[in-house]
Amino acid sequence: MRPLQRIRGVLKHTGAIKIFFAYLILLAIGGTVLSLIEPQVHGIFEGFYFCFVASTTIGFGDIVPVTVLGRIITILITMAGVLTAAMVPGVVVAYYTEYLKAKESETISTFLEKLERLPELSKDELSELSAKVKKFNKR
Repeated sequence: MRPLQRIRGVLKHTGAIKIFFAYLILLAIGGTVLSLIEPQVHGIFEGFYFCFVASTTIGFGDIVPVTVLGRIITILITMAGVLTAAMVPGVVVAYYTEYLKAKESETISTFLEKLERLPELSKDELSELSAKVKKFNKR
């Protein structure tokens, strides 16, 4: 469960969670409207199903919109799905990359700080520092 919480935290921190929830609301509204206007869509669940399939661009073809409004909604749902599928993972990857850079920078800062205090370090701290330098050189 920890990775899901981490992804939720990243989405919340970056604001991408608003995009994701807007996408889900659009699917819900689209599914509800399609269930009311499309003759092939029998019930709200089928409307949600169709909107999800359209938004992921899978398009099984088992339900096909025949009304003009149904086709417009399908186009909007598909565009929202493509944009969300491109945007949310991009935000997560960019955030994670920045996190790794900050972590690396913090490690380098700590290392440099220890180097500045070299005469003050104990024998154990010097051994630990030496091991880290050897490990870094092997990369």
